[in-house]
Amino acid sequence: MRKQDLSAFSMILAAFCLGTLTTVAISGCKPPTAVPRAAETSSTSGGNTTGSNTTASARWASNTTANTTVAAETPVAEVPMPVKPAVEVVEPAAAEPIASEPEASEPEASEPEASEPEASEPEAKVAAKPTRDAEVESQASATTLVSEVADPNEVMAGGKDWPQWGGTRLRNNTPGVTGLPRSWNIGKFDRRTGEWDNSNAENIVWYANLGSQTYGNPVVAGGRVFVGTNNGAGHLKRYPSQVDLGCLLAFNEADGEFLWQHSSEKLITGRVHDWPLQGICCAPLVEGNRLWFVTSRGEVRCLDVEGFYDGEDDGPVTEETAFVAELMLASDAGKAAVAALGEGKLSDGLVEALQTAGEEVSGDVKIESVDEGAGWVASGNFGGVDRTFELKKAGPRLSVFKSLGIHDKRDADTIWIYNMMEELGTSQHNMCSCSVTSFGDYLFVNTSNGLDESHLNLPAPDAPTFLCMNKNTGELLWQDSSPGSNILHGQWSSPTVAVLGGVPQVLFCGGDGWLYSFKADGGVEGKPELLWKFDCNPKESKWVIGGEGTRNNLIATPVVYNDLVYIAVGQDPEHGEGEGHFWCIDPTKRGNVSPQLAMKVEGDSRTEIPHKRIQAVEPEKGEIAVDNPNSAVVWHYSLSDNNDDGEIDFEEEMHRTIGTCAIKDDVIYVADFSGLLHCLDARGENGEAKVHFTYDMFAQSWGSPLISDGHVYVGDEDGDVAIFQFGPQYNEPIEEINMGSSVYSTPIAANGRIYISTKDKLFAIEKQSQ
Repeated sequence: MRKQDLSAFSMILAAFCLGTLTTVAISGCKPPTAVPRAAETSSTSGGNTTGSNTTASARWASNTTANTTVAAETPVAEVPMPVKPAVEVVEPAAAEPIASEPEASEPEASEPEASEPEASEPEAKVAAKPTRDAEVESQASATTLVSEVADPNEVMAGGKDWPQWGGTRLRNNTPGVTGLPRSWNIGKFDRRTGEWDNSNAENIVWYANLGSQTYGNPVVAGGRVFVGTNNGAGHLKRYPSQVDLGCLLAFNEADGEFLWQHSSEKLITGRVHDWPLQGICCAPLVEGNRLWFVTSRGEVRCLDVEGFYDGEDDGPVTEETAFVAELMLASDAGKAAVAALGEGKLSDGLVEALQTAGEEVSGDVKIESVDEGAGWVASGNFGGVDRTFELKKAGPRLSVFKSLGIHDKRDADTIWIYNMMEELGTSQHNMCSCSVTSFGDYLFVNTSNGLDESHLNLPAPDAPTFLCMNKNTGELLWQDSSPGSNILHGQWSSPTVAVLGGVPQVLFCGGDGWLYSFKADGGVEGKPELLWKFDCNPKESKWVIGGEGTRNNLIATPVVYNDLVYIAVGQDPEHGEGEGHFWCIDPTKRGNVSPQLAMKVEGDSRTEIPHKRIQAVEPEKGEIAVDNPNSAVVWHYSLSDNNDDGEIDFEEEMHRTIGTCAIKDDVIYVADFSGLLHCLDARGENGEAKVHFTYDMFAQSWGSPLISDGHVYVGDEDGDVAIFQFGPQYNEPIEEINMGSSVYSTPIAANGRIYISTKDKLFAIEKQSQ
């Protein structure tokens, strides 16, 4: 019997699942019951490159993940940090950034051998002792321009770091890693304590605790592993696991040691913009010592990958305001705290709250009033650091805040912030999620602008969907709102960049189901140059609320292979299974390159109809779809009678997907949301799709395949990772390994290892000597 039930709800995912484009058991989700509190804005400089840093917090009772890691708060002992690979450093320039790179295409060479890892001392959760070779690079200033680390071909063939969703801006998850394991065993975890019994574990180097729901895909760069999740692990004492946050976590690649966390507090608008427990569902981009990602709050952020371990608070964002602790004003402890502050001291209850947050009070504390009866500053030694805290009445709470700095080793160091909701008026549906990419100094972002909670109204139809920014400064270079009022639901896909037909193109998936290509440059007067657009749905398909229709979104990420573009359609996983389409597109055409055109027939005349949101062609109104002479379709896959019995079986259909395809040696693997893995020929056959096989995993697949070292790895909602020998003749897995909880993300490979983030853990998997 097929597994039709959704065990989780997601508004985005990953396709990336991330890549894409990367939710929670909706039956268990409750609306927020706590009143959110507002935090102050941070001290920043730099105009609109910093945006706004206002945050809000809410506590949720439904996050039940056990916190098995003791979170040591500041200060922490200095620990050896992973060293960074050398990158070319370009001096800052006042002029607009210029991207000039060679045309990228799929590497033809065979995969190189990976060097064997060396050994280092084990940690508590470490089962092996590898280290990574790298070179130390001097710390660059905040405004230093950082060139793209490597050509996409070099990244894919090299088998080393995998620094963004899909590894490169071509988004093809095919790293040239060798020596990967074909089997592993994660051991056992005590459901109550989380304790790891690794007596039967095999090929597990280390694991790390993530949140209670994880849809972000790991990336590996510069000796670190980064992954998006929620706060179920409670790595920071000031944010215990019952506090709902979007978290971007950084771990040491060698041993899985937790390094730092970026914490995105929930928006006060709640689930309309920031759905509970979903966390950070995208993957970051890492280049040199900089990292870029999109928060669930609708911000684009640039971080220092070293955090504060380098002893610097990089700017222009400095001394960022952060929540520490709070007491309810109506409680006895809250009343006592306010009374004590009026007398110039801290109450026992407030001292205890600070200690719980990892900020133990030592010695005398000086209290000064800055707002009579409502605001104070406290100067003293907190958590072993001499510093000043701000205390203020905020709503029903007495809240304590601090300014992040070099002593806050377990917090992220933010360099710049661009708040899309405030600066551009965007209104994301349920969440903002996009795995950004770059081309030279250009950063490309999908804003996630979408419908409100009614699923009918579009609050910001004129707000942009697609952005180009200067990745070094956060300056907005151009914006585009092509999907306009035709947005179907949300927009959670991620951009792809390639040089195609000699022209650098950035490919964006619109929430109207169209794929758009723009020239990947700085635009003219804030506007990009549209090269082509492609409707990925049949003209007579219809959008119906709740997923009952046949018109679909684009949540997967476009993949570029051999100068062609590959993309599949899908919907929010909550909408369930449905009709799907997979396209191979020629990106050298220009204008409207859709398969068909929508026409109105009136007598002997035909007039092209502007695109309509619900249904492009309504036959009952005298409208028809006609073949487009300018079509860019190379081939299309939806149905295929593989067994030639004259009927289309379930296994012979392409269904909706939020996953991105992976392609190597002209063989495509793509998983759909119905649990089918499709293996196709990338060239097609006589203008038609050529299907090698389909395999039913009997569980919904949210992620995307990994092709590496002659094998294919793909996960599913049951927590199984199926491993196939690469090639169209291998239509059955050689192994299916259970990971202990759902795999909503995509396996990746880097530096001789496989990395898999499950619902609540991140595993580093590598062949171990017996």
